[in-house]
Amino acid sequence: MILNTELESLSRESLEKLQLERLQSVIERVYSAVPYYRKKMDDAGVKPSDINTLSDLSKLPYTTKEDLRLNYPFGLFTVPMDKVVRVHASSGTTGKPTVVGYTKNDIETWAELMARSLASAGADRGDMVHNAYGYGLFTGGLGAHYGAEKLGATVIPVSGGNTKRQIMLMQDFGSTVLLCTPSYALNLAEVMAEMGVDPGSLKLKVGIFGAEPWSSNMKTEIENKLKIDALDIYGLSEVMGPGVSCECIEGRNGLHIFEDHFIPEIIDPETGKVMPPGEMGELVFTTITKEAFPVIRYRTKDLTRLSGEPCACGRTFRRMQRVTGRTDDMLIIRGVNVFPSQIEHVLMSVKGVEPHYQLIVNRKGALDTLEAQVEVSEDLFSDEIKALEGLTRSIEKEIKDLLGITCKIKLVEPKTIQRSEGKAKRVIDNREI
Repeated sequence: MILNTELESLSRESLEKLQLERLQSVIERVYSAVPYYRKKMDDAGVKPSDINTLSDLSKLPYTTKEDLRLNYPFGLFTVPMDKVVRVHASSGTTGKPTVVGYTKNDIETWAELMARSLASAGADRGDMVHNAYGYGLFTGGLGAHYGAEKLGATVIPVSGGNTKRQIMLMQDFGSTVLLCTPSYALNLAEVMAEMGVDPGSLKLKVGIFGAEPWSSNMKTEIENKLKIDALDIYGLSEVMGPGVSCECIEGRNGLHIFEDHFIPEIIDPETGKVMPPGEMGELVFTTITKEAFPVIRYRTKDLTRLSGEPCACGRTFRRMQRVTGRTDDMLIIRGVNVFPSQIEHVLMSVKGVEPHYQLIVNRKGALDTLEAQVEVSEDLFSDEIKALEGLTRSIEKEIKDLLGITCKIKLVEPKTIQRSEGKAKRVIDNREI
């Protein structure tokens, strides 16, 4: 279902005209309202009057998370605080969080985009939306909540944790749409099995999963275990929150970016050069409708590619392919670039391997080592040692053939690896300790 046919099905010419008008407006605003942006643009030798075409976007300097930290907490806001009705903040891994703000119009825009996302997954009025994204400073829970209400669906604001209770509520309330991280979806499936609950007995029909990279094999695993369609949603706090792009139920081949609000670019993460259409690189966003906290050419560190091919759903927005990893999640093992999602892809294709794993990186002398601890099924773990050794060698060979690196595989018994109620911690890099 297309929620806003007028905008989501715009011709490319009409869309680009709208984008340019909105881009010029937001550049004028940040230049006049934010001294930090003005200095960056002056240092780059560019003025708002220089932005006459969409291709002129490349003249503008990039914004990074470091810029946000330098202006903590409200230094990049373009409106006075009495116009800001809400703030969110990312948890961050070091130092202070990055803070984002929203005007009343921003909140309404965000709700509209999340409602579009839910509609693209087939949700509608009358659906029971089980929202297991975390509520609070994290944008996931409230972003999804407002979108479901905007759509006219019924929201179950269950947030994360207390998994058995969540499953009880799914049964009793008749949940039809599940919102959570993909790793938590697998956790739900596992606990259902422990409780003797058949996922097929629930009314769940579709899950919209995001907030962490996940492979196509994990998607298949979720669909098989929960008996639902699993769709990908993308967003990040700095750009808006969830609802920047979403897969549609008709196409399921990339996530439609809501280009009437965001201009995407793909750049070479090393050189910063804009990449040709279809090339893999780092995703960059410019927000063109946000009032309180617009960002100009924000480097997401997420790796993907863009596609302009027509979609069966009728939306004309370009699609981004599933995020394969992040530039800062990338592991360099003896000179080879490795993403956890690449290892996951191999593991999830092996029969008897459970969708729970952890990568351990160590350094012995001058050499880095990579180990994958992987859970196997009860039946497989109780098998004879010779069979387990054979499986271990088979997986190690598969990874070696695919990635060109040696990864030691350690098969562990079920329930060994800690479960996640949010984003799964996939990598323990002991080189940083």
